[in-house]
Amino acid sequence: MNLRGAIAILKNELMRFFRTVLGSILSPVLTTSLYIVVFGAAIGGRMDPSQFGGTSYGAFIVPGLIMLTLLSESTSNASFGIYMPKFTGAIYELLSAPVGVAETIIGFVGAAAMKSLIIAAIILATARIFVDYSIAHPILAMGYIVLVAASFALFGFILGLWADGFEKLQIVPMLILMPLTFLGGTFYSVQMLAEPWSTVAQLNPIFYLINGLRWTFTGSSDVPIGLAFGFTMAFLILCVGIIAWIFKTGWRLRE
Repeated sequence: MNLRGAIAILKNELMRFFRTVLGSILSPVLTTSLYIVVFGAAIGGRMDPSQFGGTSYGAFIVPGLIMLTLLSESTSNASFGIYMPKFTGAIYELLSAPVGVAETIIGFVGAAAMKSLIIAAIILATARIFVDYSIAHPILAMGYIVLVAASFALFGFILGLWADGFEKLQIVPMLILMPLTFLGGTFYSVQMLAEPWSTVAQLNPIFYLINGLRWTFTGSSDVPIGLAFGFTMAFLILCVGIIAWIFKTGWRLRE
């Protein structure tokens, strides 16, 4: 493995992030802070903690907001990172360089995941200002956050290879991921929904991701934690397989 090539790609992507650090960090942190203030502080005071397993409403929505940030930032950073070399034509230099698929994934996907993890850590620290929350299983929470960030950075990498215009880069994050995250239990428990909406909510794959992270924070969730971890791992393996096929066939790379 050409580790020097992987590190070079990783450093280049991280430098691009730090050059625009104010806009890259300020926007998601400010948006999440507003959600916490409006829903956690203003509305949360009127919510019965018994509806959320004895947890305050503000602490209940923190994992969902972290997941919202992870999904959007990981996908957007990875898709934009690989799309720009395609757009400028620099992708051909990458394909002709002694850099394999593994090094390319480590560079682009690793940088995108690290960016979203940095933002998630800042949001967690910011949330402490507004909400008194605790993390029941901190090691599992950290591992699960890294797993989700890597999975959706891989997904964003695929999206960036698929897109043939800047408009398509926004279709999936804005029109699919964002609505699914809001409908996946970010601000409510599925137990609060009447049928058939309770069953419909469980057909949403993001529902399992949010509940997996919520379990690591509160110790309880609406689904078995093993199911959430298994679903996330299966999605990661699927994305790796798709990327391997893309590089093997050259789909969207040599067009």
